Amino acid sequence: RWPRIWRGTGWAAWFEIKYEAFWISMLFSFSYFPSLHLHQVDQYKVTSPSPLGSLLLVRLEKQRYWVEDNWFCRYVTVELPGEDTVLTFPCYRWLIGDTKVEIREGTAKTLASDDSSPQLQAHRKTELQERQKTYRWVTWAPGIPKCIDAKTEADLPQDVRFDNEKRSDFEHSLHYALLELSLKKLAIRFGKSWNDLDDFKRIFWKLRSPIAEYCMEHWKEDWFFGYQCMNGSNPRMIKRCKKLPENFPVTPNMVQSSMAPRTDLDKELKAGNIYLLDYVIMDGVPANTIKGKLQHIAAPLCLLYQHPDEGLIPIAIQIPSLDTPIFLPKDPPLAWLLAKMWVRHSEFQVFQVLSHLLRTHLVVEVFCVATLRQLPAVHPIYKLLAPHLRYTLEINCRGRTQLISANGIFKRVVSTGGDGLLILAQREYKVLTYRSLQPHNDFTDRGVSQLPKYFYREHSLMLWEAIHGFVSGMVNLYYPSDRDMQEDLEIQAWFRDISEEGFTELPNFGLPSKLNTREELSTLLSVAIFSSTSQHAATNNGQFDWCAWVPNTPCTMRRPPPTDKDAVTMEMIMATLPDISQSCIQMAITWHLGRAQPDAVSPPLPG
Repeated sequence: RWPRIWRGTGWAAWFEIKYEAFWISMLFSFSYFPSLHLHQVDQYKVTSPSPLGSLLLVRLEKQRYWVEDNWFCRYVTVELPGEDTVLTFPCYRWLIGDTKVEIREGTAKTLASDDSSPQLQAHRKTELQERQKTYRWVTWAPGIPKCIDAKTEADLPQDVRFDNEKRSDFEHSLHYALLELSLKKLAIRFGKSWNDLDDFKRIFWKLRSPIAEYCMEHWKEDWFFGYQCMNGSNPRMIKRCKKLPENFPVTPNMVQSSMAPRTDLDKELKAGNIYLLDYVIMDGVPANTIKGKLQHIAAPLCLLYQHPDEGLIPIAIQIPSLDTPIFLPKDPPLAWLLAKMWVRHSEFQVFQVLSHLLRTHLVVEVFCVATLRQLPAVHPIYKLLAPHLRYTLEINCRGRTQLISANGIFKRVVSTGGDGLLILAQREYKVLTYRSLQPHNDFTDRGVSQLPKYFYREHSLMLWEAIHGFVSGMVNLYYPSDRDMQEDLEIQAWFRDISEEGFTELPNFGLPSKLNTREELSTLLSVAIFSSTSQHAATNNGQFDWCAWVPNTPCTMRRPPPTDKDAVTMEMIMATLPDISQSCIQMAITWHLGRAQPDAVSPPLPG
C-alpha cells in the first residue's frame, strides 16, 4: 500500500490503516523546518506479510512535543497493491496537541447504505457523539435564532475557524480601511459636520468603485432612487400597492403632476403600477446615543409609480409624526431631497440588520450548527452543504463581538446601534416565514413578479432554479424514494435540530413537522444554499457601492425629520447627515464587509 498524505505542518505522527481484522501502523515524521513543507504531499510504503482484506479506516495520531506545532491534514490517499485503484480519505481537520483522528474513505453514504460494516456504523455514531459535545446550541439573545455556543471566535474549534490566508485578509483589510479613513479625518476636521454635499467627495481616496462613483453623480435623481429599490443593497423591500394604507393619506391631486398623461392615481392603483416601501417595523425603535448625542429614527412610507417613460419613481413620502407633512416631488428641491434621505436612512437599518444579518447570516448559522451536530462527514447531505457553510461560524462570532455588540461599530455610528438593533431583529424574527426565504414565493407574495427592470428578481430566479435543480438531483440520487428519506434517522435528527432548536419560538414560520418527501428536503437544502450564496451576495457584496456615498444611504440621522417643507436648508441637511467621523467609519466598514474575497471564484473573461 502506498499512502500519500497532503498536509500543512507537523513534527511527528503515527499513521495507521484499519483493515477488517487489524491495524497496520507506522511512524512518520516531518522536517524540523515545517514551514518549508506547507502544501506538500508525502508518500509512505506500508507492507504486510499476509492478505489484508477490505480497507476501512485511516487513523492519524499526533503527539505533543516541546515546541507547539499543530498539523492540518487535508486528505490521505491509499494506492492499493496490484490495482489501479486509489482510495481518498478526506480529513480537513486540525490535529492539535496529543490527539487521534480516524477518517474513512470519502464516498458518500447514507445511513441505510452504510450497513455492511458494524465498525463503520460505530465510527459514524462516535463521530456524531463527539461533534455534539463540541458544537452546542446557545441563545445569544431572546427572540432571534439560536447560534453556536462561543462567546468569541477564539472559543470556536480550530476546524471551523478562518484559515491563515482568510484571517490575514480579513484583519488587514479592516485595518487598512480604518487607517486610510483615520488619515482622512485628520486631513479634514475630526468629528465636525460637513459644510455641503460636495464635501463628502473628500473621503473618496483609494476606497472607491465605479458604481459608487456613479451613485455619487446620480443619487439625487428620482429614477435612480427607484432603481435602488429594485436592484440596490436591499432589493426585497418593495411591494405592490393595491390600496393606500390608512395612515398614508395621499390624494390623487397631490401626485397628479408625477403621473403620465391621461391617467391618475386611482387608475394606476387598479393597473398595478403603484408600489410601496413601508418601514413600519422601525416605528418606536429606540434611537442610539452617540458621543452623548441622541440620534433619530423614523418609519417612513414611500409611494412609487412605474412611469411608462421614466421608470420606477417616488411620488410621495411621509415620515409619520404629529407634525410631518407628506413630501412630494413638486415641493422645494431640498425638502424633497431630505425626505428621500430619510427613506434611505431607514433602508440602511433594514438592509443591515434584517436582510443581511438576520435573513442570511443568522438563518444560515442554524443550518451550519445542525449540520455539524447531526450529519457525519460521510453523509451526502453533509458533503452537499459543507462548502456553503464554510467560515459561517467565525464570521458570525466576529459580527456579534465586533459589529453589533454593546461596544461594537454599530453602537458607534449607526442610529439603531445598541438596544434598537436587537429590537428590530426581534420584530422581524417574529414575522419571518420559511416561504419568504424562497425567492419565487417571495416575489409572488410581494406582487412584484411583473415589475420591469427588476434584475434582482430575474437573477434570483435563475440562481434558485439552478440550485434547486442540482440539489434535487443529488437528493434523488441518494434517496430512490420518499420512504428512503423518511427512514434516514440522521437526516430526520438534522431536521429536528433545525426546527426545534435553531428556529425556536416561531409558530408561524411554516416548516413541516417532519420531512415527508424528497421535494421537501430539496427545498429546505435549496433555502440553505441560496441564503448563504445568492441572497447573501445580493445584500452584502454591493453595500460599498450603494453606501459609500454617505448622503445616498446614511447610517444615522443627527436631527429629527423636518416639519416645515419651506424651512429645509442645506445647513439643516448637513446637520442631519452623519458627521465626518461617522461618515468615514460607514465608508470603511461597508468596504470591509462588501469587498471582493481573495478566494472568490470569478467567471472567465470573454475571449
